Amino acid sequence: MYMRYISRLYSAMAKPRPVVISGPSGAGKSTLLQKLMKEYEGVFGFSVSHTTRNPRPGEVDGKDYHFVTREVMQAGIDNSDFIESAVFSGNMYGTSKAAVQDVQSKNLICILDIDMQGVKSIKKTDLEPLYISIQPPSMEAVEKRLRARKTETDESLQRRLCAACADMEFSKEPGVFNYIVINDDLEEAYGQLKDALIEDINKVKNVTMSS
Repeated sequence: MYMRYISRLYSAMAKPRPVVISGPSGAGKSTLLQKLMKEYEGVFGFSVSHTTRNPRPGEVDGKDYHFVTREVMQAGIDNSDFIESAVFSGNMYGTSKAAVQDVQSKNLICILDIDMQGVKSIKKTDLEPLYISIQPPSMEAVEKRLRARKTETDESLQRRLCAACADMEFSKEPGVFNYIVINDDLEEAYGQLKDALIEDINKVKNVTMSS
């Protein structure tokens, strides 16, 4: 009886571990995550990233991004407040420890959708998330999916294809990811993603039901 109480108390106190989702453009990450969030509403949450770029029309500070100055962001990085950061097109982006903790404090599994550079950065922290790589079945499939979007110039398409090739090679490195999901068939890939996460999902649901 006492041990059962301690077990319940520990479960209630233990914060859900974050989940790192990584993979190249055209792998289908967004589609899989949308299905996951829809089926398990109230289980997952996204951390709000920081960026030094200006807000786009309709974007809300604190919801879409934390929009900050370059000086503020650099100070945070220097102070080890970020678990990962990178520069894209001259703008800084990053995930703060506080953003992840904010999601965890709500008893939600924090999803970190990041690239392979971000994965390498998080590996150097004490975050200890579950690492999942979403990969396309082939480079041909990536090119077909990216062309179907009709949003890429020939130049940007080649850049994304080169990045996808590097990402696919990175995913094969031993010990980097806990699970690798090959998204050839959407429903099959979604089943594999759920299998990888079901233990963590059930922990969150059990704590929610007992509280």
